[in-house]
Amino acid sequence: MTTLIDRTIAALRTNHDDLSALVRRLDAAELERLSSASEWTVAQVLSHLGSGAEIGLASLRAALTGEDAPAQDFNQSVWARWDAKGPKEHAEDFLSANAELVATYESLDAETREGLQIKLGFMPAPANVTLVAGMRLNEAALHAWDIEATFDPKAVIAPEATEALVDFLPGPLSFLVGFIGKPGALESRPVTLRVEMSDPQRALGLTIGETIEFGEPSESADAVLTIPAEAWLRLVSGRLDAANTPGSVNITGEAVSLDDLRRVFPGF
Repeated sequence: MTTLIDRTIAALRTNHDDLSALVRRLDAAELERLSSASEWTVAQVLSHLGSGAEIGLASLRAALTGEDAPAQDFNQSVWARWDAKGPKEHAEDFLSANAELVATYESLDAETREGLQIKLGFMPAPANVTLVAGMRLNEAALHAWDIEATFDPKAVIAPEATEALVDFLPGPLSFLVGFIGKPGALESRPVTLRVEMSDPQRALGLTIGETIEFGEPSESADAVLTIPAEAWLRLVSGRLDAANTPGSVNITGEAVSLDDLRRVFPGF
């Protein structure tokens, strides 16, 4: 049976190949169009992904060789260098930096995928490959959508990424929801929500109180949200405005509305 880390690395490859095919078709004007990411052009999204790939690769290689993890000043130097690039360089250098990161993940054997610990400057303890690759997939898939939706209003998060991320979100990446969510946006709390997803089918519980927490789905929840899995990922990342909401999204119960949830999850 394929493990979560195997599925994640495979999804990183698909994400890279699909986004690269689009990026190679973009002309100079299209690279400078405002993307679906707030206040970023398409080129700036690629710069963000490219610099992140370079930083992530440095941390991964340090773990593989037993060297110290890059210090914060390394990250600052990478960001400064990418900020100085032009839109065409952002696109071209993203293609090479992200390809190198994905290929390095693919090169890890099964033992390394399961046992390697990676030091990250913003986390108090080393993280395993599954968590680090999952964080990268979450970022890469969402920002790929930011670019694709700029040119296609019907764009969705790729199925391979969706299938991995719907298992990450209530599991290894559950802390992200608590970090980016704004439970104070609801006047009346706590509210329990049952989320019923499709493609793939998943069900989970969500409590919005002083904090936001995942749990088991309850038959007595205050509201039931029926939603495609990829749209659920976009909802909790602030990418499900009215124009990008599938017609199959439905919420029952008077405790919370879809607009309420959009305020709870304003995005990043």
